[in-house]
Formats: sequence, structure tokens, C-alpha cells
Amino acid sequence: MKICCIGAGYVGGPTMAVIAHKCPHIKVTAVDIDAERIAAWNSDNLPIFEPGLKEIVEQVRGKNLFYSTDVDSGIREADIIFVSVPTPTKTYGIGNGRAADLKYVERCARHIAKAAQSDKIIVEKSTVPVRTADVIKRILDESDTSVNFQVLSNPEFLAEGTGIHDLENPDRVLIGGEETEAGQKAVQTVASIYAQWIPRDKILTTNLWSSELSKLVANAFLAQRISSINSISALCEATGADVGEVAMAIGKDSRIGPKFLQSSVGFGGSCFQKDILNLVYLCEAFGLSEVAEYWLKVVSMNDYQKSRFSRCIVNKLFNTVSDKRIAIFGFAFKKDTNDTRESPGIYVCRDLLEEQANLAIYDPKVPSEQILSDLNGNLDSDGKYGDASIEIAEDAYAAAEGAHAIAVLTEWDEFSGLDYERIYLSMRKPSFIFDGRNLLDLAKLRQIGFDVYGIGKSLPAL
Repeated sequence: MKICCIGAGYVGGPTMAVIAHKCPHIKVTAVDIDAERIAAWNSDNLPIFEPGLKEIVEQVRGKNLFYSTDVDSGIREADIIFVSVPTPTKTYGIGNGRAADLKYVERCARHIAKAAQSDKIIVEKSTVPVRTADVIKRILDESDTSVNFQVLSNPEFLAEGTGIHDLENPDRVLIGGEETEAGQKAVQTVASIYAQWIPRDKILTTNLWSSELSKLVANAFLAQRISSINSISALCEATGADVGEVAMAIGKDSRIGPKFLQSSVGFGGSCFQKDILNLVYLCEAFGLSEVAEYWLKVVSMNDYQKSRFSRCIVNKLFNTVSDKRIAIFGFAFKKDTNDTRESPGIYVCRDLLEEQANLAIYDPKVPSEQILSDLNGNLDSDGKYGDASIEIAEDAYAAAEGAHAIAVLTEWDEFSGLDYERIYLSMRKPSFIFDGRNLLDLAKLRQIGFDVYGIGKSLPAL
């Protein structure tokens, strides 16, 4: 058996590495038109940071795992083709700001139709709207070829930072296919791959549309929990309650459970907001305006939480941060990844720059070029952003030196182990810490001398 994955990004690259590692009898090739990305996959400096990923790639790369820019050969040789291309939110035309942009999926389908010379199983790995498989199948079936195609849905449920663990020990694998003999045979073929390391009772099979919709709904429900607890964090601050204690209390209820009840500056990443907005657009398209409004509030609450945090920094620093140095601890949207897509750090930093703050940003895994790209706006060649400036610090201590305040925006483990007495001595006085991840020991920091503010924590509060 030979597998090809079109798209070597945050999903396709790690997924193919784990399949190759677990199935040494299968040749796995990840193809991408981005030559720079493929070159990185073939180097010692992988384009994606994910704990455990590099070790797996180094074990199987060149044996049964290959990364290539030769898309046509990958398609021709493969028995199974995973489609793992971007499906970003549209920024133009009908559905602007909400609908998924499927142009890359369509291009991929047309490329497969043109290059394929034998029967193929096509597997949607990208997150797509319901009934996207119909679009792919129609393009393939009406192409000028005698090749037979079966289109399946196999959405990913990975969390960045734990992606390898999630691939090796998933809660479930979901495969949706047509309820025909050929469709079910294709489902079982793909299931047999995962069965090499995953118990059969964790491999779920559904129809195509249930599988496609399940991914959107799963992300919407997870984001809903985060927005729900974040809404309560504001109430906790107003009343003197502690959001951590509230989360612990309600999380002990078996009907609720403790997961995704950690209040923070807000959720980020490539999936949650994009998938909720896609769900909103689908609901609107089917005339379900009340349902659409309900889910749109999840995104609105997330936006509110980020702006609330920015306003707190300005308010506590005597209603101005103009020309003040603010140390930013963390820029990735979560720890153990270098992904900055929709990171709360981007939005908080932009807010502070608009207030003319001078930012000193440190993140252990996000390259400086990525940070500057995400914030470039009106950035000039001298690193000035209008009347503000951006500095990329080599470590947390350098970022904090001479700063009026620290804003913790990513929950990197190293931030909880820093020498804050040393940091306090190096900062301007009064010295503030704004913990956007409730990572630090606030009581200990107050003993050192910091004015400390944590989300949803008892007074003094945000």
C-alpha cells in the first residue's frame, strides 16, 4: 500500500510521520507545492515544532516516509490520497469573514483528477463544511478519466502541543463514507491502517455528512467551554470570587468534567474561530438564524476577553502605556507549539502598540520573523510602529529589563520557573505582572513587590 498526503502543514506533516512510524510496510509521501517547507521537512530544522515529532521523523524519513514537491508522482503512485490543504475563512465575496474558502480543496481535487491513472481512495483530512465531499466527488467523477474514486471523510482531532500523543493515543478515529458497498470497502481499508496501533473500538464509522459535521461541532463545543468560563472570570473579578476555585467546583460534577475550564486571555489557533464561523455561516445558509447567533456569541466573548485584558493593562498602568516598555512573555497561541495563528498575543500586542507602548517580546519557539510578520502593520525598517516600537528579546530576563510591566500571554513552563526576584530588581517601579494564563504564583509575586493581576482572581483584579 502507498499513501500520499497533499499538504505538509501542521496536520499533514505530523499525521504522515506517525502513520509511517506505525506502519513500516506502507510507503508514505507528503507532498506540497511549497519548496521551502519541503526542504525544511527534509532537514534537521523541521518547519513545525511539536514534542516528539522530530524523533519520529528522523527514525522513518528516507525509509518509508518521504517529503516531496513532486505532487503528480505522489498522486500517481498512491492507493490512498489524504487531502490536507488549508481551508481558511474567506476574506472576500459571499461569506466574507465566515464561510470556509474551499479554493484549495477544489484545486486539489482537479489536480488529482488530472494526474491519477488508477483507482484511488480520497480522504478529506482538512476541516471542511458539510457536503464538501459532494464537491470533490463531482469534480473527480466528471473529469476526463476512467479512474474510479471513493471519497471519505477522516477529520483530525489533534491539539497542537500534544499532537503526537493525540495521533498515537487518540480518543477516537472517525471515518465517514458513502453507504454503498464500494464506499464501505474504502472505509474499512482506511480503518485497517489505523488499526495497526489503535483499538478497533476507538475507530468510529459514520456516513460522510456526520463525519464532516462532527469536526466543526467538536471544535465549537470546546471553544464554547472556554468562552463560558472566561465570561465567568469577569464576574469573579467583580465579586471577589476565584475563577480557578469555581472551575474546580463545577468540574467535579461528572456531568460537566474539568477539561477546558481553564480561564485565560482567550483561545487561539487555526481551528476554533475558523470552524465556529464556518458553522455560523452554515446555519445562516440553512435559515437557522437563531442557531447562528448562538454560536457567534462564542467568538464575540473570546474577542471581549482579549480586549478586556488589554484594557486592564492600560488602566492599571495609570491609564497610559505610551512610551512604556511592556515585556511580552509568549507569543504562540499555546505552549509546546510555534504556531501563532489567531494567537491572543497578536491581538493584545496590537492593542498595546496602538496605545503607543514599546514591546519587548520573548517566545522560546516562535521565530522573530514570524512575530514581526504577525505585527508588521505600520512597522518601519527601524522596528518602529508609529510612535511605538517592537523588540524581540533573546530571553525573558532581557525582555523584562527596564520594563514597567510583564504580560504573560503563553503558558510556557519556563515562565513559572523564572527568578522573579531578579526580574523585579531589573524593572521600573512600580512593577506590574499581568498573568493572562493564570500560570504564576500570584501571592509569592506580591510578596516580592509586584502589583499582580490574574484573570478571574480575587482582588486586586482585572
